[in-house]
Amino acid sequence: MNTAENQQDGPVFIPESSARKLRWVLLGASILLIIGLVAPMMTISKFVLVTSSFSVLSGVLELLYNGQFLLFLVVAGFSIFLPILKIGVLFTLMSRKMQQSEKLNRYLHLMHEYGRWAMLDVMVVAILIVAVKLGAIVSVEIHYGLFVFGAAVLLIMLVTRRVVHLTEGSGG
Repeated sequence: MNTAENQQDGPVFIPESSARKLRWVLLGASILLIIGLVAPMMTISKFVLVTSSFSVLSGVLELLYNGQFLLFLVVAGFSIFLPILKIGVLFTLMSRKMQQSEKLNRYLHLMHEYGRWAMLDVMVVAILIVAVKLGAIVSVEIHYGLFVFGAAVLLIMLVTRRVVHLTEGSGG
């Protein structure tokens, strides 16, 4: 049976001890996400003479400045805005006030729907790297920002999975 269907049957509950631990992990993931968004992710070198370093944020802004609005919206949406939204929803799900709220089911359903898109931000970065590496005259050097960003995404996914697991047993 579908997790979202299970959550609609009755009230759900996340034990406070588990929620407290998960809030700390989510806080760490939030810090890693912020660092991952602004830290240098890659350096692109063309013809050995032209070198540019990019972070997720600077790369997204570069798309905007170059008039690539659709690509800007897709990359910014999936790499910046949706992860921040997901963190906000997870913090809300684990708040003490939400534990006694019927809205918890709606937020869990939102998380279930968003979960289908969870890896798209990582895929966007991977596709960007592969596309750049295809050029014979271009080389790409990866920096720590990529690993920090990846760690943040993985931690957010783990917290999401744990929240879903904790609520599966408590739904009607």
